[in-house]
Amino acid sequence: MLSPHEFATLMLVNDGHEQGHLDRAELETLHRQQLITLDHPGTSYQRAQLTARGDLVLRVIIQIR
Repeated sequence: MLSPHEFATLMLVNDGHEQGHLDRAELETLHRQQLITLDHPGTSYQRAQLTARGDLVLRVIIQIR
């Protein structure tokens, strides 16, 4: 289950928000759960993108709202 902060981070990644301002621990958690991919993992510059699974999670949550 995602924490509210992790869910918010997932939405920000989806919106193309600047990743330099996102919490690294939350990005790593989303990456471990296969909800995002990270270019250059383990460095200060990490470009995140949703995976198909991450996109599905957002779509389901939006439908529930």
